[in-house]
Amino acid sequence: MRVALLEPLGVSEETVSKLSAPIRGRGHEFVYFDQRTTDVGELAKRSAGADVVMIANNPYPASVVGGADALKMIAVAFTGIDHVGLDACRQRGVVVCNCAGYSDVSVAELTLGLTIDVLRLVAGGDAAVRSGKTSSGLTGREIAGKVVGIVGTGHIGTQAGRLFAAFGAHVLGYARHENPEATRAGIEYVSDLDELLAASDIVSLHLPSNASTHRMFTTGKFALMPEGSVFINCARGAIADNDALAAALNRGHLAGAGVDVFDMEPPLPEDYALLHAKHAVLTPHVAFLTEEAMERRARIEFDNVIAWLDGSPRNVCEL
Repeated sequence: MRVALLEPLGVSEETVSKLSAPIRGRGHEFVYFDQRTTDVGELAKRSAGADVVMIANNPYPASVVGGADALKMIAVAFTGIDHVGLDACRQRGVVVCNCAGYSDVSVAELTLGLTIDVLRLVAGGDAAVRSGKTSSGLTGREIAGKVVGIVGTGHIGTQAGRLFAAFGAHVLGYARHENPEATRAGIEYVSDLDELLAASDIVSLHLPSNASTHRMFTTGKFALMPEGSVFINCARGAIADNDALAAALNRGHLAGAGVDVFDMEPPLPEDYALLHAKHAVLTPHVAFLTEEAMERRARIEFDNVIAWLDGSPRNVCEL
């Protein structure tokens, strides 16, 4: 079979060669494209004749899936798969496998990092030092003693809850299904999302992007959060209406927000509301991006391909 890695994975070519050796050793062809592309025509060319396509978080649209006649399996080096043409995969019977778990630690740590930046005004402090100013206006707040609401208690949400608890916060959780691991981590479940929002000083999102979570957080949800509370989103951009979030920040209802994900990939247009919102700390979709996470996801993705080639697929996503 032909296995095509269509884009870099953030690891060295030596690592790619090492991880792909078992594929070649089984008698399969392996090809690697070391430049990213979002051009549909180029993606189609790279996919031609491939039984297995390996991608990361670049879009892989339905038109490419539909035109790849040999395609049987897509290995996604990412947790979310909403950038893949899933309807076409369903119609074609193409198996999609993800790398769930590779970024649990990295996303949870940036969640805490953004929270600390928002509460302790880290960016403002840096700017003050560089411009010769004093500590005036830089009085911060602590995580210890706060109520943190975790919305979505899968692996990442649970890990974030552990970290918040280690800082001395009381952690609440809301999810469609309770996770025993979250309970063991000290997360106290509430049965209603609105109840969690009303009780939380800090709200952190850890949900997938799907039809049920699309624009889950709009003006009404932000209004339920206590005045002076903080909103963190290192999950998916489509879950929150960022125009509504910017409005809540600008009118002073929310004291701050840390956002790593948007309803488009950065760079953002100059008129994007959050760019001009008060007390917003923004990062360009990098929560997953650590050296350690890149190594983990590359290993998991290649292991997924090898398992599928051996007839024992794993990390198969429900389409």
